[in-house]
Parts: sequence; C-alpha cells; structure tokens
Amino acid sequence: METSSTTPDYYENFSPETSESGTCSSIDINEFGRAFLPMFYYIIFTVSILGNGVVLLVVYKFEKMNTVTNIFLINLVASNIIFTLTLPFQAVYHSSEWIFGEPLCKLVTSAYYLGFYSSILFLTLMTFDRYLAVVHCVVANKNRRSVYAASLSVAVWIISLLESLEYLIRFTVEESQMDGLLCEDSNENQWRTFSFYKQFVLFFLFPLVVFVYCYSRITLTIMRTRMIGKHRTVRLIFVIVLMFFLFWSPYNIILMITEHKDLEHEDCNSVLPYAVYITNNIARLYFCINPVFYTFLGRKFQNHVRGVLMSHTSCLTSQMSVSGSSRSLA
Repeated sequence: METSSTTPDYYENFSPETSESGTCSSIDINEFGRAFLPMFYYIIFTVSILGNGVVLLVVYKFEKMNTVTNIFLINLVASNIIFTLTLPFQAVYHSSEWIFGEPLCKLVTSAYYLGFYSSILFLTLMTFDRYLAVVHCVVANKNRRSVYAASLSVAVWIISLLESLEYLIRFTVEESQMDGLLCEDSNENQWRTFSFYKQFVLFFLFPLVVFVYCYSRITLTIMRTRMIGKHRTVRLIFVIVLMFFLFWSPYNIILMITEHKDLEHEDCNSVLPYAVYITNNIARLYFCINPVFYTFLGRKFQNHVRGVLMSHTSCLTSQMSVSGSSRSLA
C-alpha cells in the first residue's frame, strides 16, 4: 500500500503511519494514491516502452551500433526500460497490496534503483563525452573509441548494480493490520537516512556539478570557435539533461525538507506526504518523455523516424496511388 512503497526514499521515511506518535492516519494519502497512481503508472509504462522502443529501432536500422554516442544511447535506453518495467508492479501494489511475494518485492525494488542510478550515470557520461568532443576535440579524437565507451558502460552497470543490491537485501514483505501485505524497508531509520544522503550526493549533486561545468565549458567553446555543426547535438543532450533536473529536482528538494522535518520530530499532519507523491510521480514522467526529445529535437532522428514510417506504410502508399490512378482514368 501507499505507506510503504516499493521505493524506500519515496515515502518510507516519513509515512504518517510509521510516525512514533501514531496519531496520524494514512487513510487519506492511501485513497489519494489508489485513485491516482495505478492508471498513471500504466500510461507512463506504455508511452515509455513505445518511445524507447522507437529509439532502439531507429538506432538499429539507421545508425552504426559501435559509435561512442550510440553505445551510450543504447545503454541509456536500456536503463529507462529497466526502470519502466517496475511500474506495472507498482500500479498493482498501489491499487491494493503487495501480492507478488517477497522475491519479487526485492527484485522490483532493486530493478527500480538499477534503472534509476544507471540512467543518471549514463546521462552524466554522455555529458562528459560531449565535453571531451567539443572542448578537447584533439584528445577526444584519439581516445574516443568503441572500446572506451563499452568499458565505461560496463563500469556504470557495475556501480549501479552494486548500489541497487542493498535494496535487494533490505526490502521484505510484512503484513499490516490496516494495509495488508507491504513491500517495505526492514532497516532502521538511521540506515535509511544514510542511504538517502548517499543517493542525494552521488546521484543528484555530483551529476549537477558535472552538467553545469561541462555545459559552461561547451557553451564558451562553441561561442568562441563558432562550431555551428555541434550546436544541434549539444542542444539535444543539454535539453535532455535539463529536463532531468526539472523533473527530479522538486522531488529531491521535498525529500530533503521532509528528512529534516522528520529528524526534528515535526508534526506529520502536513501537505508534505502529498508533495512527495506528486513530485515523485512527476519525476517518473521523465523516463517516458526522455525518448520524445530524441525524436522531435534531433533532425537526424526525425529523418530516421520518417524513414521507418515510410517503409512500414509503403504498401499503403502504393495502394493509394493505384486507387488514385484508377479514379483519374474512370
């Protein structure tokens, strides 16, 4: 149920039902989630699978798979898909209770963070790679090889997997008299607080510093050298990164506020649980909107998508041409 979502930093630390005083009720927030979240998750799941699938299809049909940019892009899409595949389980969970058993409780939670962490790291990696290609192009041309991209991608997956393993260990299924079966964090609050700050620093502040530094240097270099050809690629990745922070920053800020309120034993009768619900699910929209930017902002991707559509509608086009010819002869 809602008081112990499959994402521990989502609601676990400040659930009204888990407050020491026991005076706060989780009924309202549960009803809010039950009415809003399941359909929302199914929509994100559908759009994300379709969008990321189109990106993969376009790269496979029209691009060289072994270029540095495409290796990072394929891995980023894989991260999005891993994250997205957890949403149907959460949709069912938020509509009733956790019905999938303890192994899937652990696996779904771990997969959520595996996709989340790896997506952030691949975005950071793509940003740094653009920085090398634009600011240090001489060095980059010598060192940017497919082996370089593959090695860094493996490193990202290993780091993300190791970070997500703690959730595989920590989460368990417990029964609540009020809410039924819950997939929740079994660790004490102090360990959850440490995990939150670790996630905040490593997967929010660190990428933010890298993005700001790299794009500041990229912008200055482009303005100084007038590298017109680089504008579109740099703009595309910049928008993707910017949207990530627009979607995820409110959630992290709300979590930080709530963490401090929890530490100071603030009263839990507030709008913060609703704010966490809303900002967290706005953040999840990123994984569905992300591939749209590739399709609509990248001219090359637009041409490739157009080619896919034309190839799949060629039969229909030819039939329409024959039909039109018949009408003109009649």
